[in-house]
Amino acid sequence: MPRQETFLRENVNGVAIEVSKIYDRSYAREVFGRMSGEAEKALAEALEIEQKYERADIPEPDGSNYEDFLWEELCEAAREDVRQDPNLYSFFVVSESKAGRTEDLYVSPDWPSAEEFAKRRLNEASEERQ
Repeated sequence: MPRQETFLRENVNGVAIEVSKIYDRSYAREVFGRMSGEAEKALAEALEIEQKYERADIPEPDGSNYEDFLWEELCEAAREDVRQDPNLYSFFVVSESKAGRTEDLYVSPDWPSAEEFAKRRLNEASEERQ
């Protein structure tokens, strides 16, 4: 299994944000299960759910099927070249550390959306001290 890579590491006002590329699907599922509603919304936008499906085919975000639906979409987008290895997935995880505590906030199948989420968190940390 490929090893984890760090794509971004920045500090603002005592808050450290890191984006790592991981290949562990079970770890990605753990992060996904702890994401906030804001993070889920950002992921749905990154996955372009509303462009791919008719509105009637998308479960309600507060409904019981939405999490499974979003997870399946995430996994499909995170799948690497199936010709090489049909079971290889790559994910980008955004983590935040402050006051000695680290929390994984977001998981995405792509670098641009993970970077955008990370930059948003950095901006929020910057604004908190002003």
